Amino acid sequence: MSDTLTDSRIVYFYEAVRCGTIRAAADWLDVAPSAVSRQIGLLEKELDATLVERHARGVTPTEAGRCVIEYFREQLAHRDDLISRLQELRGLKTGEVSLVLGEGFVSDLLAGPMQQFCRQFPGIRVNLDVGSTNDVIRKISNDEGEIGLVYNPPAEPKLVSRASKRQPMMAIVGPDFPRRSHKVLTVQQLATYPLAATHPSYGTRQMMEAVEYAERVRLTPIVTTNSFAILKEFVKSGLGISVMPAFAVTAELQAKELFAIEIAHPILENAEAHMVTRVGRKLSVAANKMLQMMTGQMRAFR
Repeated sequence: MSDTLTDSRIVYFYEAVRCGTIRAAADWLDVAPSAVSRQIGLLEKELDATLVERHARGVTPTEAGRCVIEYFREQLAHRDDLISRLQELRGLKTGEVSLVLGEGFVSDLLAGPMQQFCRQFPGIRVNLDVGSTNDVIRKISNDEGEIGLVYNPPAEPKLVSRASKRQPMMAIVGPDFPRRSHKVLTVQQLATYPLAATHPSYGTRQMMEAVEYAERVRLTPIVTTNSFAILKEFVKSGLGISVMPAFAVTAELQAKELFAIEIAHPILENAEAHMVTRVGRKLSVAANKMLQMMTGQMRAFR
């Protein structure tokens, strides 16, 4: 084993594991696949350890590889701490905040805290990545984002919830829905209407599947999508109904384009919105400011 460690080679190894294949990592890094393989090979020789297992579907890290990834993430975290301290010295005139969120949070975020944050700190760049529940958990766990906004996430020991609020799943219906005057729907009634739903990697769909299992009822959507905008348009077009928290359609509810009806089931009634960060991660000064604004201003957490 060499007495030195070339950190630049770890980037190639890290991206190969993160992307899942050598080719995908090469595309991300804008280099040839052979360059990625060569740098991983040199790193393995340098450390005298096998870091990846190659198989038909791509690459996965060995135990030694996971140790190197942990080391690399710690180095990134130390770099972020340094940048945070420098931001503080500069009075938050420059820097970046990285958020990963479910699409249902987008309008809530943009209508409130984003406006104040951008006015107060015009030199701070904000990166917003939208994804499923599983995407948010993975990216925050892997330090690919500082703060995550996620709906009813499963327990994850790598994450800590900085804020949470009960936000029940509601039946979202159009103005011509026959039961709009009713305050509550049962799961059995819900099952009689055409449904549009998200894919199984989303928290909203996972709760629907949990209700199906608990009640032995089928809630089979006729449309599945990764877009909340499509869910809204499905309902507005009179094609059927959807199920999501009310904060995801705040503007449409206020405009009376859509309406929300409670669903009588404990799984759906006790769903929660969460603001999460990785356990042990020290947020940058800018990220802390954003977190404070989101906690105080977003409907999802009020």
